[in-house]
Amino acid sequence: MSRILTRTSLILLGIVLVPEWALSSAGEEIYQIEQGFKLIPAIIMIALLGVYVGVGFLSKVSETSGYWVAGRGIGKFGNGAAIASDWMSAASFMGVAGLLYLKGWFGLGYIIGWTGGYVLLLTLLAAQIRRFGKYTIPEFLGDRYDSHVVRLIAASVTVIIAITYATAQFKGIGLICGWIFGMSYSTSVLFTAGVVCAYMLISGMSGVTRNQQIQYVVLISAFLIPLWFLIKKAGGSGVLPQLEYGSILSGLMEGKVASGTLPPEGIEELRKAYLPWGMGNIYQFVALVFTLMVGTAGLPHIMIRFYTVKNEDVARKSVLWGLFFIGLLYWSSPVYAAMGKFWNPMGGKAVADVIILSAPELAGLGIVFIGYLAAGAMAAGLSTVAGLLVAGASAMAHDWYATVFKPDCTDQQALFVGRVFTAVLCGVVILTALNPPALIAQIVAMAFAIAGNTIFPATVLAVWYSRANKYGALAGMLFGLVMTLMAMAGWIAQIPLFGPEGLLPATSSALIVCPLAFLINILVSNITDGRVSEGSAAKMDNILRKLHNLPGYVEEETNAVKSPYTH
Repeated sequence: MSRILTRTSLILLGIVLVPEWALSSAGEEIYQIEQGFKLIPAIIMIALLGVYVGVGFLSKVSETSGYWVAGRGIGKFGNGAAIASDWMSAASFMGVAGLLYLKGWFGLGYIIGWTGGYVLLLTLLAAQIRRFGKYTIPEFLGDRYDSHVVRLIAASVTVIIAITYATAQFKGIGLICGWIFGMSYSTSVLFTAGVVCAYMLISGMSGVTRNQQIQYVVLISAFLIPLWFLIKKAGGSGVLPQLEYGSILSGLMEGKVASGTLPPEGIEELRKAYLPWGMGNIYQFVALVFTLMVGTAGLPHIMIRFYTVKNEDVARKSVLWGLFFIGLLYWSSPVYAAMGKFWNPMGGKAVADVIILSAPELAGLGIVFIGYLAAGAMAAGLSTVAGLLVAGASAMAHDWYATVFKPDCTDQQALFVGRVFTAVLCGVVILTALNPPALIAQIVAMAFAIAGNTIFPATVLAVWYSRANKYGALAGMLFGLVMTLMAMAGWIAQIPLFGPEGLLPATSSALIVCPLAFLINILVSNITDGRVSEGSAAKMDNILRKLHNLPGYVEEETNAVKSPYTH
């Protein structure tokens, strides 16, 4: 363990020394709010970080079931809170308010898509995934399709999703940490990465889950409490901000802001954003909502939460509780956007990702309120990063190493490799986060597109289409992955086809790619049906019986002497 942490520290130290020119575009938003060390927010943050590391230490595990799935002992309320915390990342806490601030009505697509995805999870996958058991989503796909190649591709996709999604989280974490401690963006990212790695390497999913439950309480209270005071400062009664901000929004349509009245061109720009279809068209809106829905239902670090509960009934109920907990925050995000426009109407893109700090600061709420709000944003980012690292590291350690490359490894060897991969993955994410390509929520949407175009079609067909086989799964997943990565590269290269207003935007590509991935999987599976051996077909049929609790399921043979990874 000490050698792992030492090597990780050296890697992180090297990253700090990256030339400043390489970081020039990263975290520019932080300069839109007041700089310098802030004592009270720093005390709040250090105390909470100490709690997170302490919980990780107290949750120390020595077996793989504890490291990957928390011993399967999490209840519906605890798992619901952990799902919400895992879900309500920096993108939700900071990014959604920022997008609503910047894009107005069009930004509601993010809320609709993300919450709608949980309905898909509840109806299509939650109970079946828990009934299957075991550890990871790549393991489920590999067993269901009786193919190590499917397992390896699904594990690779899981790693890509983890890197893309965690990049957005570290951007948000870097902005918040820089505001509190007066650090540079790169130093802030490295500091918080060290905290996450510390309790991740010690405790795995067991400590992550307990920390996520604590972090949910911190982030939701930090998000809601300042709203009462913020809206009162803007002229509301301060009773229920989520129902009061409409009058302030009406005033914004007439140009009424904290500094006085906007000029005519400012009013026109604001109306364009906040009235329906002022920004974006119906195709772009539907494409975004669809991508986020299927992406939510295909995220490995969300689906893996169903392995941590006692049974499938708890899995279903934890989804409902998770959706309720998530709804509390999304109900309030538009209020922050309206408050941001009221206090800082012309901030634009540069201030969007930190609007939840910028607006309270301009409103003069006081350092205690803003410090706790920043702590909530940090908790949101840390909780999601930890869940992503577990999913990514488990894909590499469990599905690559312990299942395919060295199936005779011991439990302790697998656990050691898992910790090594956790540290390595964290380092890769940091390198990517030092120069992020887009707004927080936009980067996250790209991760959702990957999940929705690859994992979601393969998983849904694995559960609900008995004729789906490994050839169809491979064809569908590879098609979805190539198309999504091409769209992401096109977005970064500023090719119009893949831009925000293009036919195949990187943040919304699933409307076209996902149905095609389904179709390719089905067609190829039917064409290659005769190539599936009788033994493989029997194994797949057996797993389907287990997924749907049908008669005829035969328990897998086990050998107590062998590693639990040997199938």
